[in-house]
Amino acid sequence: MSQNQNRSGDNNLKYAVDIVLCVDTTASMGPTLENVKQSAMSFPNRLAQEMAAKGRGISSLRLKVIGFRDYADCAEDAMVVSPFLRVPDELDSFETTVNALHADGGGDEPESALEALALAIGSDWETGLDRRRHVIVMFTDASAHRLGDPRHTRASTYPQSIPGSLEELYAQWGSGQSRSALVENSAKRLLMFAPESYPWTDIADDWNNTIYFPSEAGEGLEEWEMDQIIATIANSL
Repeated sequence: MSQNQNRSGDNNLKYAVDIVLCVDTTASMGPTLENVKQSAMSFPNRLAQEMAAKGRGISSLRLKVIGFRDYADCAEDAMVVSPFLRVPDELDSFETTVNALHADGGGDEPESALEALALAIGSDWETGLDRRRHVIVMFTDASAHRLGDPRHTRASTYPQSIPGSLEELYAQWGSGQSRSALVENSAKRLLMFAPESYPWTDIADDWNNTIYFPSEAGEGLEEWEMDQIIATIANSL
């Protein structure tokens, strides 16, 4: 088969991309959050342009937003989770969801980021079409509370599906041979924009299909970082 025939076959494939944005919305994220929101709003068009440049179209693009703070500080607003929103049909709902994020609260420096990551991993991912990419992007300027801490798990709003340790969370993410994973191994990608602290360095060292961008607290999302997200998704399909 010729190279041109191969390219023609690729163009006929149906691509599904699911993306979950986990965004720290505590007070310290104020300047960074605005940059994250602006980048998120431009994300669908930029990804479509990148895929078009490669001669590929996305048949299904769904975006989900998880905003998190701290169950130990204020359990009532510690987590905001949207459903998957299909783009372009539900683009207005996605933009409304992103615009509603605001920086406030958080209490002590560790936040409930691992709970947000757990909810992202447990999403109702697309299982059809020819090729899939399931992407979680984490934006935070802080370390995370350890899972299983009674100060958090006793909160009335604490999700019952959250595992009790980082090791159990990794089992849900899954290794290449895992049978208990909640995410398809060949489809999954985790991109982390986070400081060099627990658990981000541990996850970067131990979890597969993970890309880590160390960042300093209070820094905004740089243009090159969003370019990295777009390229990671487009180049892996």
